[in-house]
Amino acid sequence: MKLFPGNARSRRTREALLAAARSLLERDGFEPLTMAAVAERAGVSRRAVYLHFESRSDLIAALFGYVNEAEDLAASLRPVHDAPDAVTALDEWAGHLARYHSKLITHGRAFARVRGTDEDAARLWATVMADWRSMCRTLAGRLHREGRLATGWTVDTATDLLWALMSFDVVEGLLVECGWSQDEFAERMAALLRSTFVAGDQRVAARMTDPTRRDPELQDDPDFADEHSRPTYADEQDDDPGMEADESTPDDSGGMDLDAGSPP
Repeated sequence: MKLFPGNARSRRTREALLAAARSLLERDGFEPLTMAAVAERAGVSRRAVYLHFESRSDLIAALFGYVNEAEDLAASLRPVHDAPDAVTALDEWAGHLARYHSKLITHGRAFARVRGTDEDAARLWATVMADWRSMCRTLAGRLHREGRLATGWTVDTATDLLWALMSFDVVEGLLVECGWSQDEFAERMAALLRSTFVAGDQRVAARMTDPTRRDPELQDDPDFADEHSRPTYADEQDDDPGMEADESTPDDSGGMDLDAGSPP
């Protein structure tokens, strides 16, 4: 079904209404988003709004498709779908989150405030979450089919974590609160996804976690060098003979590896 059906005039009116609804959402949040407010913002009568949308719920549902089309979701996802292999798709997915979800932070805030109390918001949020999970399951399923999903993960659990990492709290926290650029977000998220989900691929994660990589000038900073040359807790354990296991005494686990079932 096309987003703007009917004749040219009808399509223009419908698009103006959805643009007005988006503007209200981004400026005032979800609560003031009423049919009357949209009509006033678009400069049309309330009757004109109801000719295109039977209810506020119908308007809000259409708003989801409108935003995706206006921001060209299909183009942002194309590199993910066209990737030659699952690992490259995972890298492209990190880029998609950086460039696309960064545009929707205001929407995420608006939904977070009311989705527990506003039925229309809750209904649309459920649709969005189902869409997110579907995309994450496609990524996890491809990793599994190509034999690249790391040990300890299933398609279900990998889907769960990929979905959680799409959270607007994560995106806003890193881009806004921490001041990361979109390129930094994409690169570091790709490193995280590879090191977590890809079997045998720790190279990017090792490079990204090098404490001198973010600021090369720190390599010449004596305070930084002193801090990072201090013995760690693990070093102190190695130097303490009392911390060494007594090979003649069986452990309390009965010989079982208690970490065997832990996730990577």
